[in-house]
Amino acid sequence: MENNETFTYAIGDNLYINLTSRCTNACTFCVRNGKAEFCGYKLWLAREPSPEEVLARIPADIARYKEYVFCGFGEPTLRLDALLSIGQELKRRGATVRLNTNGQADLIHKRDVSGELASAVDKINVSLNEATADAYAALCKPAFGEAAFSALQTFAANCAKRGIDTWLSVVDILGQEKLDACRKIAAACGVPLKVRPYIA
Repeated sequence: MENNETFTYAIGDNLYINLTSRCTNACTFCVRNGKAEFCGYKLWLAREPSPEEVLARIPADIARYKEYVFCGFGEPTLRLDALLSIGQELKRRGATVRLNTNGQADLIHKRDVSGELASAVDKINVSLNEATADAYAALCKPAFGEAAFSALQTFAANCAKRGIDTWLSVVDILGQEKLDACRKIAAACGVPLKVRPYIA
């Protein structure tokens, strides 16, 4: 596929930060499957940007965007140090910072990273995607196997305890029974569940 240097891209009122094309999941439904672009932006990266390169693409008027969102073709927490550096600087400038993640950061880094994230992000959207560990493993094909399902729940609960506005999310095609089960999982984590539209 064609590689590019789309380190930031705007959709609606938000500016998205694309740190990596690597991911610990291989989700069967991911928008990047067989595609090099999303919403007209070519997001497969030729290389991973430094924090300085990302910050150079942030507008001087920080209020230009409602939120600055770590979300691209890969899992942002694989580049935790860069994420923290950029997020802390954005918050210093007065930005609202959000992280979209698969919630596997603790498994990736072999420690609870919620305290570090609290210094760099205001909001975290953790993709739950399924109602059971085996169904999650089949759908998302995580590198960590079924252990990823419980780990992402612990991650979400810990982030919420740190004062980060955290929620779990699923797509709207699961069916009512699974949605009800997912709401119970979210409640057990102490966070809300948000249902997002499926992007074909």
